[in-house]
Amino acid sequence: MSTFITIVIFVAVLFFLVTCHELGHFLACRRAGIKVEEFGIGFPPRLFSRKRGETTYSINLIPVGAFVRPVGEDDPTVEGGLAGKGPWTRMGVYAAGPLVNVLLAFVLISFFFMGVVTTRITGNQGIMVHSVAAGSPAEGAGIQAGDVILRIDENEITDFGDISDAVNANPTAEKAVVLQRAGVEMGPIMVLPQYDESRKRYILGVSLLSWLDMVTAVDADSPLAGVIQPGDAILQVDGEWVYSRESFSAALEKAAEKGQDFEVLLERIVDGEVKEERPLLPAGSIGAGTLTGITTAWVDGAELTRERRAPWQAVWDAGDFVVHLPSLIKESIPLIRQDPGSAVMGPVGAARLTVEVVKVGGFTSVLFLGGFISVSLALFNLLPVPPLDGGGMLIALIEGIRGGKRLPQKVVRYVYIAGTALMILLFVVVFYNDIYNAIVGKEIPGL
Repeated sequence: MSTFITIVIFVAVLFFLVTCHELGHFLACRRAGIKVEEFGIGFPPRLFSRKRGETTYSINLIPVGAFVRPVGEDDPTVEGGLAGKGPWTRMGVYAAGPLVNVLLAFVLISFFFMGVVTTRITGNQGIMVHSVAAGSPAEGAGIQAGDVILRIDENEITDFGDISDAVNANPTAEKAVVLQRAGVEMGPIMVLPQYDESRKRYILGVSLLSWLDMVTAVDADSPLAGVIQPGDAILQVDGEWVYSRESFSAALEKAAEKGQDFEVLLERIVDGEVKEERPLLPAGSIGAGTLTGITTAWVDGAELTRERRAPWQAVWDAGDFVVHLPSLIKESIPLIRQDPGSAVMGPVGAARLTVEVVKVGGFTSVLFLGGFISVSLALFNLLPVPPLDGGGMLIALIEGIRGGKRLPQKVVRYVYIAGTALMILLFVVVFYNDIYNAIVGKEIPGL
């Protein structure tokens, strides 16, 4: 049922975004004195309509968007028509729709940031070592996976940045590293940092966990052998964040009371990359407040805090996201070239994405996804290809540079025909790709 509701919400959000896009064009036409024959919500067949002034307002059967039909859209001889206006006026009309989408993206993402609860782990006493590089200074000093780095010289260690700062302060001198191993404080151990050319800084030669626990051993006869591995970090149990032995046991007890299979969220390093896994564990794998056959190590002193952004911070972060999204898309072009089938998606793919995002982040995430889709609609419509808004803007810009001199109507007509054919082909390819990925169950990148 939740999947059905999510799809309904996605359709409603997409319908709202497209309708607001067309409303932007409509209001720009009215402001420019361009007559509008019809402003329709949904696509024909028409259910009912009402005419006010020169415009017919209609409600149509197919709820996939809206449309605006200005008079003289491609005929400059029609009085009061769109094509008869000057190039800069037409450019403003074409730009109005994408600009509304950008504004909507900013509003939706602002509300998302205001509503989202940020979970933070604070007060932890040290950072755990996940692994030690062969031949590194850390290995030579006897530092082991599972050790917790408490202090380096006189610097208390509570996050990753503390370690880097302490190591690179007077890096040519040996560092006194105080550890905790199996609950016992030991050291100081003297370690001479080594310069890493690729990172352009001094290092100890350890990789660190981004969380506060680590699976140190899995019994061969454990029912979870092969599912959970040494080196995994357990982030959640049945949706509950875990950050200490106590919170881990409490979450497991809640899951055991339900008597059902439950999901855990793991952080795992695969080929040097941090990935998340969500295996489903059997209800019978819980025993005595722990997972059967699983040994874990924890950092002491951790506390869980939940907080919301201040409204001004949410607005700032939303604006920063919208402004920098085009550059993020530009940076992702190499990845798109490697696998265009996964990177490009249409409405069907976006609906699948919405379902998966809601599963992970809840229904609040629809606000963020709606904002992302809205700004994506704006960027797509600004492509300089007729019949998209960007195509009309390009033609208006060329005519504006020519001092208002019109391009030959025959040329414009052929350009629009070619552009329309290209858009139809693109729609067919993207729709086929979405359906194919859904049928074969291809994973959505990043999820």
